[in-house]
This record gives sequence, C-alpha cells and structure tokens, in this order.
Amino acid sequence: MIQKSDTLLTEIINTPNEKKLYDKMCKKILANKEILAHIMKECVAEYHEISVKDIVERYIEGEPNIGNINIKTNENIIGMATEDLNLLNGKTFYDIRYRALVPSGNHYIELILNIEIQNDYYPGYPLIKRAINYGANMIAGQYGTEFVKSDYSKIKKVYSIWICRDVPRYLQNSINRYQLTEQQLMGNFYEQKSNYDLLTVSNYDLLTVVMIYLGQPVSETKSAVLKLLNTLLAIEVNSANKLEFLENEFGIMRSQKLESEVGLMCNLSIGVERRGIEKGELSKAIEIAKNFLQMKFSVEDVAKGSGLSIDEVKLLQAEIAA
Repeated sequence: MIQKSDTLLTEIINTPNEKKLYDKMCKKILANKEILAHIMKECVAEYHEISVKDIVERYIEGEPNIGNINIKTNENIIGMATEDLNLLNGKTFYDIRYRALVPSGNHYIELILNIEIQNDYYPGYPLIKRAINYGANMIAGQYGTEFVKSDYSKIKKVYSIWICRDVPRYLQNSINRYQLTEQQLMGNFYEQKSNYDLLTVSNYDLLTVVMIYLGQPVSETKSAVLKLLNTLLAIEVNSANKLEFLENEFGIMRSQKLESEVGLMCNLSIGVERRGIEKGELSKAIEIAKNFLQMKFSVEDVAKGSGLSIDEVKLLQAEIAA
C-alpha cells in the first residue's frame, strides 16, 4: 500500500506536461528537412554521395509527419501515417515518418523513413528488437496502401532510424546498421537481388535499422551527425549556442520558426530537469513522512518535518492505514 501512495502523491504533485511538450519539440526540430538531410546523408547508404542541399530540395517528399492521421483514397495513399495497425500486436506509433526519393539509373525509387527518439535505453527488453519490429510493421503496413491484393512487387524499402539518448558510456558516439542479407547454404542459386534489395547496384536491403547512440556535446567524433545531434539535443547547451552551432558548423540558417522551436525546447528542458530534481526531493519527503507517521507523530508535525502539505500527509496516512 505504501508503494501505491508514493505513486499517487507523485501523480498529484508532478505533472508530465513539460516532459510531453519537450519531447514534442524535439520531434518538431528533428523533422526540419535540413536536419533530416544530414541524418540521411550519413546513415542512409543511398544518400552518401548526394549533397545535403539536394536531399532537402529534391529528394525529401512533402513535409515529414509528426502525428498526422493517414488519409487513404481508394488504393492511393495521401500523406504519411504516423501509426500502423498490426492485427496481432495492435498499433505502432511513430515519432517522425516521411517519404524520400532515391535516383536509380533513369528512374527514382521511393523510400519510407521513420525517425525515433529514445530516451530510455533500458525499457525492459533489447531495444534493437523493438526497432526491427517497427521496420517490419512499416513493411506490413503497406498492404492496402502502397499495394493491394498480392502485388508484393510494389513494397517500398523502409528505414527505421533510432536516436538513443542517455546510453551507457561504452555505447556513446556509435552508429550501428542492421539489414537483411542473403547467405547461400547449399547449391549455386542466388535470389534476384531486386526481390529483396530495391537498389540492385548496391548491397542494401528492403528493411534497414540504424541505431544512433549519442554522447556528450563536447565529445570528439569524426561523425558529423553525432556532432549535430549531441549538441542539438543537449540540455546543458542554451538556444543561442545551438543556433550558432547549426549555422556555423552545418550551414542551417536561422529562421523565425527554428529560433522559436529551439528556444522553446531549451526552456522546456530546464523545466524537465527541475521536475527531475523535484521528484527526487519528493521521494525523500515521502520517506521522511512515512517514518514520522510510523512513530505516531501528529499530521501537523509530520507536515512540518517532511515539507509535505497537511492534505498530502493525510492522504499518505490513509493509504498506509488501508
């Protein structure tokens, strides 16, 4: 029962609004086409030889979605879904989802990309399994939108890119890629690469997962995208320094929209950090109050000694008694 009261008091005193808004602002900023283009150039093999400018102006289709509903007209898809319905596993919700074109010979191939921001590296299961599941759902979710009946030849290649924060030191400043490959176990047959690899001139497959493990903003790294994300998402770097960094290091010019979003993200990060401190102080206050109540101190004395309000102490007392 004590654990129940701890949770109840925490919910009463702390609200998650700042954290939710902060996460939303992070997604909005990462959905900026110029920032996406830098991520794509380094992490999506098809764009290694394409300039960031061309990726922004020629290859990212429309505006990346951060929560819009998918709209379908007959067999044609309009916009991009930020959720997939899997009949076995329910819905999969995506942080950022969008389309991009890739030049291949005299035509273009369309990719579907997903960017996820992951704050908890230990959610209770291997994170890579969730990332693979997201990629698989992005393929399965194309049925009825990108193709109908049994026309599987229209399946589009998908990328699921995960930006992981607060990771262990041994993982920091690293980027890993996971993909489907063919291994010949017996005989001399090789599957036609175009059936599982949409770009036949490369070695990249129909489903690719990329895990980006961030470090500190002052980290030494040869990776441009790690430098970008380490600084952009760092709580300890203020908005003015972030904007200056984006402009000087990556040529991402200031705009009223970008300044507003980065400024709001930084202000919210201060609130999130303060909430973390308050949550720690609240846990200590509850522990002190429990000890005082067990020693039969009055509600008024427990409130004075712990820093909780009288109503909060009464709530705790009732929970313990129950």
